[in-house]
Amino acid sequence: MNTKLIAATLMLSLASTGVAYAKPSCAKGALVGGVGGHVAGKHGLLGAAAGCAIGHHMAKKQEREQQRQAQAQAANSQQAAPRK
Repeated sequence: MNTKLIAATLMLSLASTGVAYAKPSCAKGALVGGVGGHVAGKHGLLGAAAGCAIGHHMAKKQEREQQRQAQAQAANSQQAAPRK
């Protein structure tokens, strides 16, 4: 009973965070985490909540890396441009 209450509270807190977690990365992580939690001991909701948080974190990490690469390419293209 206590575990279900904790899982429900966690899910409500994630749901109330808004649009930030309503991304495909969250859904993908929640699906994987939910299945893993269910298999590991009937903790599907807790696994889904954790999977959503991890999926969101990994997506933000990948987005930052792509921005760094784009900035590096822009800097390289400016250096390669001929000066007049």
